[in-house]
Parts: sequence; structure tokens; C-alpha cells
Amino acid sequence: MGKWKVIVPLALALVIASSVTFFVYKWLKDQTAPKVSTTKSEAVHIVVAVDALPWGTKLEPEMLKTVPYLKNTLPPGSFSNPELVTNRILISPLIPNEPILESRLAPVSVTAGGISAVVKSGKRALAVKGDKIIGLSGFIRPSNRVDVLLTTTNPSNKREITKTVLENILVLATGVEIRKNKEDGKPYPVDVYTLEVTPKEGERLVLATTLGKLQFALRNFNDKETVLTNGAGIYGTLASFRPKKKKQASKTFTVEVIEGNKMTKKKFKL
Repeated sequence: MGKWKVIVPLALALVIASSVTFFVYKWLKDQTAPKVSTTKSEAVHIVVAVDALPWGTKLEPEMLKTVPYLKNTLPPGSFSNPELVTNRILISPLIPNEPILESRLAPVSVTAGGISAVVKSGKRALAVKGDKIIGLSGFIRPSNRVDVLLTTTNPSNKREITKTVLENILVLATGVEIRKNKEDGKPYPVDVYTLEVTPKEGERLVLATTLGKLQFALRNFNDKETVLTNGAGIYGTLASFRPKKKKQASKTFTVEVIEGNKMTKKKFKL
């Protein structure tokens, strides 16, 4: 009987300890477990582009489709029905499955596509012919910004000079034009770059094309700084990275001049 008096309390204590441990473990697990939201969000369909579309495109039904979006994540200015954007003109390029937004479209009054739809008010579109060199082997694309450099003969000293004549110019379009060779009549491709300029910049650009060779310098999208330059001439360019000439220490000579019984000393620097 005395034996059971010892075993029963021990067994009871073990059961109580196990129960407390189990409930504490469960409570801690519930506190540290990630909270999963069970809130349901309604999905709605919005209009997106089927394929990549360049700016100036007139939207047609086959270019559009609808995809589901969560209602609380809808981008502002989106459309639910393709008919609402059919025949509208894009003023910025789109990638596949990108939503069609009102901010990407020309006003409803604009009904013709192409470059004329994307040229800003007060600006003009001018085309410049070039080659793969001027276009950085295809790296210059629509919506890029470039500086225009001109290499010509300086009329004041008859020496060649390269000068930046336009900065931060928007590239509206790039393409290839087929022309006939004057000598043998065979067709050959010519790269054409359409730039957006002000009327004054347009005058400068057209004049530059007649004076010499043009070259484009591609700019960073965020680089808005205007840099003033004097241009690079032949002598200044050839003098680049030359070692500086060492200054020679000047030497002083003293000469004694005797006139009758009078003597004077004169110093000369060499």
C-alpha cells in the first residue's frame, strides 16, 4: 500500500506536466505561424496588348485581348472592353500583355497613326540618313535620346573641327530606306533616323547635314544636363595625353662692364 502512495502522485504529476507542455507548445506554434489572409479579392478583366506594339500604332481588335486582374490592383486608366480603345492611337510603345492605359493613348480627336500622332506640340519630325556607324550598330532605337555631333571644316581657319551641335534629341523612329546606286543602278539600303526637334533645332540639323559628317552620341534616359563645349580641333586632339614639358631652371649670369675707371655689374637670366 505504501508503494502505491508513492507511484500515484508521481504518475499524476507526469500527466499534468505533459498536458501543460503540450498546450504551451501548441500556443507558441500558433503565435509564430505565418498569418494567411483568407480575404477574397474580386477579379476583373482589363484590355492588354497581344504583342509588342510601337508608338504611332492604330489599335485594331486583333491586337487586343483581356486578362483577369485583381480589382484592388487595377492600374489607373485601364479599360475593360477592347471596343473602348479600338482605333485609338498609341503614343508610347507597349510590350506583350501590358495594360492599355489612357495615358498611353493620343486624344480621341487624333484618328491618324504614325509619327504625326506622337510629335509633341511645338516640335517637328525630321529624318536624317545615316549608316550602322551613326546608329551605333542598331543600339539607337525609338524613344532613345541622342546628341548630334558634326565634323566639318572651320571657315575661320580652314581646319577640321568636330562640334556638338544638338543635345538631348528624342529619336522618334528608325528604319531602312532602299535607294538606287547612281553608278550601277543597283538598290542599296540606307538607314534613316527620325528626330523630334524644335523649329530652330531643325534649321541647325538640316544645315549640319550639308556641312559635313554627322555622328550620334547615345544619352542616358536620366541625363538632362546641357554640356557646353568648344569643339575638338586637329591640334588640340593630337595634343591629347602628351606629357607635360618639364620647366628648366633659369640660369643667371653676371657680366662686368668697365667704362673708363668705372665698373658695373649686370645680371642676365638664361
